Amino acid sequence: MSMIDPQTGQINPPTQKGTFVPPPITKVGDTGLSQLWLQDLVLKVLYFQGYLTGFQIAEAVALPFAGVSDQILNALKREKFVEVKSSQMGLGEGAYQYAITSAGIARAREALDRSQYAGPAPVPLEVYIRSIKNQQRGRLRVTHRILRQALSHLVLGESTFQRIGPAVNSGSSIFLYGPPGNGKTSVARAVGQMILSTTMYIPYALYVDGQVVKLYDSVNHQRAPEKNTTDTGTGSLRAGSRRDTRWVLIRRPFIMTGGELTMEGLDLVFDDVNKFYEAPFQVKANGGILLIDDFGRQLVRPRDLLNRWIVPLENRIDYLTLHTGRKLEVPFDVLIVFSTNLPPKDLVDEAFLRRLRHKIEVGDPTYEEYREIFQRMAKHKGVEYRDQGLAYLLQEWYIKHNRKLRASHPRDLCDQIIDIGDFLSMEPSMTRELIDRAAAAYFVDL
Repeated sequence: MSMIDPQTGQINPPTQKGTFVPPPITKVGDTGLSQLWLQDLVLKVLYFQGYLTGFQIAEAVALPFAGVSDQILNALKREKFVEVKSSQMGLGEGAYQYAITSAGIARAREALDRSQYAGPAPVPLEVYIRSIKNQQRGRLRVTHRILRQALSHLVLGESTFQRIGPAVNSGSSIFLYGPPGNGKTSVARAVGQMILSTTMYIPYALYVDGQVVKLYDSVNHQRAPEKNTTDTGTGSLRAGSRRDTRWVLIRRPFIMTGGELTMEGLDLVFDDVNKFYEAPFQVKANGGILLIDDFGRQLVRPRDLLNRWIVPLENRIDYLTLHTGRKLEVPFDVLIVFSTNLPPKDLVDEAFLRRLRHKIEVGDPTYEEYREIFQRMAKHKGVEYRDQGLAYLLQEWYIKHNRKLRASHPRDLCDQIIDIGDFLSMEPSMTRELIDRAAAAYFVDL
């Protein structure tokens, strides 16, 4: 169970035993890949990069030199696909500089016709599936105290707050709905920050039937530092231990997609030029959170998009399709969050809502909550707060116009006051003049 450090006020990662750490590789057979496939990978690396030392080749394919990369290079030398161009005495074979021969270039081009992937050696799909199951135990379990700290920067109604913790602990699905500007995305991001406090291992790429699926994504995945200390359950290495370097330690993923999401983006994406696959969002989010923001604004019909999630949500398994037509079964260990500003009745039917474990309405703030938000924002942005000014704002620009309170308004109005104050060479303050100018520039009667 994760707890809050009383000294730092930060969430400590869970201290569970038996967390997955990729075992070290000592021979070619440990990779789960054929030697011929690995030879092609090394040849493609040399084809693209030119002269490389043995150690540099081993680093490029993320395999140890001793016992693995050296065996691959020796086989390529025997077949005269590579040759040693120079060596530095006393530093071992890893310091030898290798170059691809004309015969090696011909074989590399044949391999490139099949796939232009030339990076870290992939991990077999079945090994990845086992790793996801083994790392399910490392999830953060939210308590009332942890959630209070994580959401301390937000002002939420108590009923909304009480529903969030159980929803996160379910690890299943959350449907956030309510008017725009009340913090649905902020709630999801705060939950994501809690998830980021724990780590997990994922491979750079997956191997399926001779095909490569690129999994690690530097945009959506945040690398975590490896620690040279005893494993505390976060995936850090024990002192002096070694591991399979085809894997990367990351913060548990928090991936957000919005209006750009398409049905095609939820399946394996095959690059016709480079001839390898990119994993879809939900696979990259395994072990973490996938937020579908602005749900209902996508180009595809909401019903079609929701139907795509029925099997994964019920069975915790997803099915992906190779361009050859073969179906792959992969784990669906994702907390999926749908966030929408649209009325639920316009998006989903009762049958689908039943499949969504937790439904949470994030409604408009009360007057007291709005006041607290305004006080916090004014302090944060350097605007002089005045209760009289807030009372004037509420009466003149909300009550008289029958306007709804929104949690995002205080932030935006403070920004308006600052902009107008700069223009008029006035200190930003909640005076009637600046409030009227700010509100007139911000609000539009619809």
